[in-house]
Amino acid sequence: MRVAVPHNLPREEVRRRLRERTGEIIDHIPFPGATVESDWVNEDRLALSIGAMGQTVQGHVDVEDGQMVFEVQLPMMLGFVEPMIAKGFKEQGTKLLAGPGDGKTD
Repeated sequence: MRVAVPHNLPREEVRRRLRERTGEIIDHIPFPGATVESDWVNEDRLALSIGAMGQTVQGHVDVEDGQMVFEVQLPMMLGFVEPMIAKGFKEQGTKLLAGPGDGKTD
């Protein structure tokens, strides 16, 4: 599953906001008891390991010009929740990039 979240911020600002808010990613996973481990593997890629519903899902977030892209490999048994997860990534990704008090991407 690939979900692009558009923005009009410089890459450096997207990286800064993601670094500051990496700990908030868990708040945006729509499953109670979910776990998230993250690691910046390079300046433009945040690797994710998400545990939910007895499954571990690997993915990453890429910082690109004009968009931030979430990519996650869902197991077939979780395919039915893909639309819900994609919508959540899109909405919550926008919130993660929002500046203090502005409620939107700059």
